[in-house]
Amino acid sequence: MNASDDKAQLAWQPLTARGVAAFARASLGRLLLVQFIVALLAAGTVVWFLHKCWFPIIGEAIRGLPPQGEIRSGSLDWTDPSPARLADGRFLAFVVDLDHAGGARSPAHVQVEFGRADFKVYSLLGFVRGAYPRSRALAFNRTELGPWWGAWAPAILAMAAGLVVVGLMVSWACLATVYCLPAWLIGFFANRDCSLGGSWRLAGAALMPGALLICAAMVLYGWGALDLVRLAVAGAVHLVMGWVYLLVSPLCLPRHPTVAENSNPFE
Repeated sequence: MNASDDKAQLAWQPLTARGVAAFARASLGRLLLVQFIVALLAAGTVVWFLHKCWFPIIGEAIRGLPPQGEIRSGSLDWTDPSPARLADGRFLAFVVDLDHAGGARSPAHVQVEFGRADFKVYSLLGFVRGAYPRSRALAFNRTELGPWWGAWAPAILAMAAGLVVVGLMVSWACLATVYCLPAWLIGFFANRDCSLGGSWRLAGAALMPGALLICAAMVLYGWGALDLVRLAVAGAVHLVMGWVYLLVSPLCLPRHPTVAENSNPFE
């Protein structure tokens, strides 16, 4: 086994700067395998969070709906008292407030409020408004939505997992394409042995530590150890982590073989 094979075998963890740098000397398949494992871990974290923190509230909200009701021609048909809370938890809440008068506000981190002609989603940064579809009718009752939710909830979790995996793999590839030139320039001016392809693999590996951080933050958030503000801070930090690893990891590569060992007597 030659030296390059030995170096390729060391590319197995993206937790340290040296671990990230090792992927510059590894094969593309090794990078994609580790990225896929990290993406699966992220997908599992999202599925766990949805199943534990959001889906029980959604099921409770559906059970709190009247036996009859629908959204037709862009308007909610609601005959029960308003405002009314359908379900309320720490992470998510559903209320009906036909006039959006604010009489059913919840301390939940995310609140979905159904009005007469539209709905609002409230969170940390304010709210977004959405209009009901006018082209078709939507059920808004427990008689129809209960069986539908029971049948589709597992499929929705599976689709969420698939979207996370595909989204991360595609975004990592795109970002590595953008970041590989800065990584190559850092290695070039630091006299490091790294090709442009190796810089692309290094840039792809540099994005994984941030993903692992946000996975840990989401688990802590789901356990109640972090609030929404700290989760948002972790989200910002995970972006910065990629840049830090991108700047530091090329310096951990071996020196270019054409650089004379005695070019600088102070090194």
